[in-house]
Amino acid sequence: MKSATSRGNTFLALAGLAVASMPFWATAYHMQLASTALILSMFALSLQLLVGGAGLVSLAHAGFFGLGAYTIYLLGPVSILISLPVAALTAGVAALGIGALALRTSGFFFLMTTLAFGQMLFFLFHDTPLGGGLDGVFIQRPDTIWTISKAQRPTVFLLLNLSVLAAMYAGLWLLMRTLFGRALLGIRANEHRMRAMGHPVQRLKLAAFTVAGMLAGIAGHMAALTDAFIAPDLLGWHRSAEALLAILLGGIGFLHGPILGAFALTLLEELSPLITERQRLVEGAVILAAVLLLRRGLAGIGR
Repeated sequence: MKSATSRGNTFLALAGLAVASMPFWATAYHMQLASTALILSMFALSLQLLVGGAGLVSLAHAGFFGLGAYTIYLLGPVSILISLPVAALTAGVAALGIGALALRTSGFFFLMTTLAFGQMLFFLFHDTPLGGGLDGVFIQRPDTIWTISKAQRPTVFLLLNLSVLAAMYAGLWLLMRTLFGRALLGIRANEHRMRAMGHPVQRLKLAAFTVAGMLAGIAGHMAALTDAFIAPDLLGWHRSAEALLAILLGGIGFLHGPILGAFALTLLEELSPLITERQRLVEGAVILAAVLLLRRGLAGIGR
């Protein structure tokens, strides 16, 4: 998976500083909007490990995102130092079980198998009272969060989400430079050759699927913590499609691509209603133009 160039790293650093400085010049609404983009960046970045790393497209990813979110509700108002690892572990265990079965297939059948598992997780919370029912439920944040005044919350969650995204990006940057990361890239390039060379392809793909699920659980946890609300919609397959779209806009195979794509997608959704009431037409036209004209995504510009 390609990393940003020196120019790209400079841009990311400046963008990060700009987001971190928002409490000094932005409104609470715009800080909340930035937090939404940061959470989508985490979610898309976790899926990029599969798509850009191992060449796997999964539609069950939203299920792991939702499990991470529902962990806060099921645990109650405990410290984030407890809820965050538990959310990652819960999503990781689910990813391990689902991946062990789904990876017995490949190609189109893998895609449909992950879709089936994702829908099963969706209906587990949609049709049962396990997570508060189909209308969703407001959650109680940990006591340490509640002590923050209402006016301070946008700032606190903005900086918290930015920190988690930075840690996730750095962790994946390091991971892709290990033997494991290089093996994943080899699988994406030529799986049959990697298998012929004696690499445990299935175990490597399962490990990637599990790690990606854990990271998606962290993203879901941060979404629930930020919004203080969860609903079965978090596990819908369209959430996985949204992450795939962010990767497509940002650039498949580029580590920083999902971040660029997530912010571009969030900005597009925010500005399109200002152009027309039929905002989906505008979004569709822009996305289609990006796919046709930017085959390598935003991250591929100038490379």
